[in-house]
Amino acid sequence: MKKIMNAAADIVRESCEGFAVAHADLVKLNHDPLFLYRADLATQGERPKVALISGGGSGHEPLHAGYIGRGMLSAACPGEVFTSPVPEQMLGAIKATAGQGGALLVVKNYTGDVMNFELAAELAAAEGLEVQSVVIGDDVAVQDSTWTAGRRGVGGTVLLEKIAGAAAEQGASLAEVKQVAEGVMAGVRSMGLALSGATVPAAGKPNFTLTENEIELGVGIHGEPGRERAQMRVADQLIDALLGPIVADLALKRGEEVIALTNGMGGTPLLELYVAHRHLCRQLEGQGVRVARHLVGNYVTSLDMQGMSVTLLRASSEQLRLWDAPVVTPALRWGL
Repeated sequence: MKKIMNAAADIVRESCEGFAVAHADLVKLNHDPLFLYRADLATQGERPKVALISGGGSGHEPLHAGYIGRGMLSAACPGEVFTSPVPEQMLGAIKATAGQGGALLVVKNYTGDVMNFELAAELAAAEGLEVQSVVIGDDVAVQDSTWTAGRRGVGGTVLLEKIAGAAAEQGASLAEVKQVAEGVMAGVRSMGLALSGATVPAAGKPNFTLTENEIELGVGIHGEPGRERAQMRVADQLIDALLGPIVADLALKRGEEVIALTNGMGGTPLLELYVAHRHLCRQLEGQGVRVARHLVGNYVTSLDMQGMSVTLLRASSEQLRLWDAPVVTPALRWGL
């Protein structure tokens, strides 16, 4: 499997270096330990009251570095491909970005991420920094999976980082930002499917294989197995297979509003994602649920996996206000 890289061992560092050059107006790179942070955090007095910090294994770009900037993340810690970052990275990011209001860590529910972010928070507390954490698990496909105890954190992470990031930017306290984040977690659900596996650079071959007529329904963003290996079907039926469990789990009712993310896994063209989003919106509207905000594209990927996921957030008026608040990051930008 051909890859545009020099060496698998260097791909994350070299990618971060290229990212920092391309977005030097928004992002700075710390080399050792490796993390990226907001370029406008020149002095502690100019920092937002609360720093919002996330991270995880690389290979899911633009998550998380693509969401660093005004109205979203203060810093992101990239691990090796599909591997958790280490506590030293997180501690460095906390110390570089946390102001007097402290920091909130946004952690996807994977065993390594949870353990390492927890240790980083303890180390930061020992240095007198106030740090809280939230662990997001929005994947309705499974309750427990290969790398998690409980539901996996997937597409809902983007919505959480945007909404909580807006609250932090507007000067909310650490307790208030955490409450906003927990409100998102309570009302967001996701589910994905794969048409092909992802090719990890060090392995050089897909992490799982499907026959021409198979799909993996409920796949995880690292290629973890889902609910079932099923037969391929047309786009509208694929969306129905994802949407049904999400709507049921949220117990959505007529008259409610949602933010809808139709997300590509890295190898799916926008042409196809918009076909999917068309049916998604029609189905929800037919059930009396209004899609108040839309997001379509590659936002939480799995390297070159062909596939997609759907994320719905039952949105309150306050969550919609925070969603609409200005954001300036490499991957999301509006409201200026």
